[in-house]
Amino acid sequence: MWKWNVTLRRFSLAGAAALYCIYPAAAETNVKLVLQTYADIALASYEDSHRAAQGLKAAVDTLLGAPTQESLEAARGAWITARVPYQQSEVLRFGNAIVDDWEGKVNAWPLDEGLIDYVAAEYGTESEENPLYAANVIANRRIKIAGKRVDASKITKDLIGKTLQEAGGVEANVATGYHAIEFLLWGQDTNGTGPGKGNRPATDFDVKACTGGNCDRRGEYLRTATNLLIDDLAWIVKQWGEKGEARKKVTANEKNGLVAIFTGLGSLSYGELAGERMKLGLLIHDPEEEHDCFSDNTHNSHFYDLVGMRNVYFGTYKRVDGTVIAGPSPSDLVKEKAPQADTELRARLDASLAAFTALKDRAETVEAYDQMIGEGNKQGNAVVQAAIDALLDQTKSIERAVAALKLKAIQFEGSESLDDPSKVMSGK
Repeated sequence: MWKWNVTLRRFSLAGAAALYCIYPAAAETNVKLVLQTYADIALASYEDSHRAAQGLKAAVDTLLGAPTQESLEAARGAWITARVPYQQSEVLRFGNAIVDDWEGKVNAWPLDEGLIDYVAAEYGTESEENPLYAANVIANRRIKIAGKRVDASKITKDLIGKTLQEAGGVEANVATGYHAIEFLLWGQDTNGTGPGKGNRPATDFDVKACTGGNCDRRGEYLRTATNLLIDDLAWIVKQWGEKGEARKKVTANEKNGLVAIFTGLGSLSYGELAGERMKLGLLIHDPEEEHDCFSDNTHNSHFYDLVGMRNVYFGTYKRVDGTVIAGPSPSDLVKEKAPQADTELRARLDASLAAFTALKDRAETVEAYDQMIGEGNKQGNAVVQAAIDALLDQTKSIERAVAALKLKAIQFEGSESLDDPSKVMSGK
């Protein structure tokens, strides 16, 4: 739509009378269309995640049908591929309650992997915080939760999704989602901040030449967790469909919709990614605080979180099949209200992309992310810190964009690692 603004401009032509010309002036960006673009990007991101999870299922089925090193590597590759669209969707968290309430089913971390399967001796056998720290449901057909015996003889979606997930109210009891599947495919990474990732043998899934024991149940757990991931992603796809509740909520009120967008941008940028996922691990030099800790894929997860933030602000998303979702964007709105604020945020997003590209390149050519955060690794630490600093600068620019749009005060997710690092270092 155009608004027509009559602008009279007089000019002379030899032998001609004065002429008056009418020029069109571009309309202000329609906020409803911005929110529609946002919802369309959300839908496309989750549709791509769902399709990628189906690709993972096909690779898992092949692995379990013929457990070889080749089929195991193919399943691992499918898992890494599946992370790309999903990580770009994380910017939808924090501002959308429907997403936040659901997200723990698919991407909760870190996890006490001893709940699921065998672990190395140094992992230990008990924890004061978690009675199920080393329950090993794959090896045990009956376990005890809160004093009650639970039948785990059949590994079902209900068992892992309803009974084991966050059992006893302990968040580290992660039994479902990407990271449970990651652990099953790679096994523990026992290398600390040294080189190497998880190295589970393919024979852990071979019922005829079984290593690790309980190969049939391990395979069933992997298959069930993968199928449940597909179910959970199918559910969130519906929420962002034409009549979905998430789409309705974000588009029902223009101000509230914009608040949801910028809450997601600021919270992922600051407290979640810069703080909990990066600064915490760097402060204590702990590889257990690495997001994709079994596969050493953390650099990609962080990188695509940043790509997701750019997608939302610029109002564009490149789908896995190469097609592009694009439309009116938050950037358009900010540019109209405060061009300098938009220019600044665009520049900060570009600076973040450069910093995360450098981090990704180092992880793929020099050393893994868990090595980068290792104590005494000055160069690696500096690369991670540069990415954190870029996110902090970016967050300040997001705050200026919020002010330019005169949105109500937005509380971004915080992190003690950034807000009060002394508490982290003291362990209090």
